[in-house]
Amino acid sequence: MAIDHVTIKVKDLAKAKTFYAAALAPLGYSVLMEWEGKFVGLGAGRPDLWLALYDVTAPPAHVAIHAGTKANVDAFHAAALAAGGKDFGQPGIRKEYHPGYYGAFVLDPEGNNLEAVIHDHQG
Repeated sequence: MAIDHVTIKVKDLAKAKTFYAAALAPLGYSVLMEWEGKFVGLGAGRPDLWLALYDVTAPPAHVAIHAGTKANVDAFHAAALAAGGKDFGQPGIRKEYHPGYYGAFVLDPEGNNLEAVIHDHQG
């Protein structure tokens, strides 16, 4: 079994859509669906990351996306910062998680923690 999709609640759907489309482009993600101005579905082939418009501020979420390669992790981090994200962890090895864990963390404009990661880094 695997998680099929996840939803992040946001107050500014247009701003979130712009940020996530730019930040996740290096990972092959794009906007695939939009529904009634309330939901945006992003993915690489099918929507597995949803943004949902909510009037109430939700607690921050943490979403990690498998990046495939170290270069993709690095490109994600640069793209997310260029799109207006805040650095929350430079690309690098996280031995405290496990020896092959290589990831980068960025806070989106609403404070959600977005991560790109690989688990088999040999560096």
